[in-house]
Amino acid sequence: MATFDRRIGQDGKPVYRVRVRRKGAPLQTATFAKLSDAKRWAQMIEGATLEGRHFKTTEAKRHTVSDLLERYRNDVLPHKRASTVYNQVYHLRWWETQIGHYLLSDITPARIVEYRDQLARTRENSTVRRYLAVLSHAFSIAVQEWEWVTENPFHKVSKPKEPRGRVRFLSEDERQRLLDSCQVSRNSSLYTIVVLALSTGARRGELLSLHWSDVNLKRGMLTFRKTKNGETRAVPLTGYALEVLAHHTKLRRLDTILVFPERTGTRPMSIREAWKFAIQRAGITNFRFHDLRHSAASYLAMGGASLAEIAEVLGHKTLQMTKRYTHLTESHTRGVVERMNQTIFGK
Repeated sequence: MATFDRRIGQDGKPVYRVRVRRKGAPLQTATFAKLSDAKRWAQMIEGATLEGRHFKTTEAKRHTVSDLLERYRNDVLPHKRASTVYNQVYHLRWWETQIGHYLLSDITPARIVEYRDQLARTRENSTVRRYLAVLSHAFSIAVQEWEWVTENPFHKVSKPKEPRGRVRFLSEDERQRLLDSCQVSRNSSLYTIVVLALSTGARRGELLSLHWSDVNLKRGMLTFRKTKNGETRAVPLTGYALEVLAHHTKLRRLDTILVFPERTGTRPMSIREAWKFAIQRAGITNFRFHDLRHSAASYLAMGGASLAEIAEVLGHKTLQMTKRYTHLTESHTRGVVERMNQTIFGK
């Protein structure tokens, strides 16, 4: 049953407070400037209560964002890939310091936009998108599985435009200088890792997490199981890269299943410092390890590989990521079209 009280607000104008109480359901209250709005709200709440949907509204007023994040960290994050969890924990911690004290019912699209714009003032668009994505997923879980809220407010918030992918690849001179620098590194595995990265386009994490069971020298094949998109990917290994890896097997440690273990053999090695020194020693600027992947893709493109073939080697689910190499495949495409025309029309 709904009851209405007319009061005078601080600005001297009348406001209407409505209270809805039904047996077996919690008291619901709200205040409106118009009596007609108060009546409409009361009807909606009474209808929802009769249908058994009032519990979600109650949960949204009972739980804070901190409650949501704590349950998400405990129940959801452990099932994600370790490579993504580290950054997501950091992003969730930021959200908790900013809006953790708010009730879930107080999180509106307008409030999210306020913090989205705050992030955008100091971070790149791609980073802002990741901050938004992890909290949006937490709200989606709260809607679909926990029934803490009735809708995800992030669905009404636009994301910053994704920047065009960076393409930085090694020139022939840079490639040789880098390889020479890696050969004299104190990390005896760095040279092998870099050669494999250039030959396969694999990510650093994919290479460092390789097990010996993923290496088939006889067939010349590497199988990457811990990939970014979660799908297993097999990549051929031939020529010099195969020789380098074959030599590495002669140094194989028998106390670990990892191809590139750290000292104890229980975890993959870290090459962060060795890579940093190798790049500096080679005199190469504005180049990250991930750019070895771009270099491999660029070499494939300039060697005549199609975008579909490059995507298959790199493990891209769609061609969108691979289109950054379109300009490098133009000469190959032109040759294909010329041969087709010659077949049809002759000279």
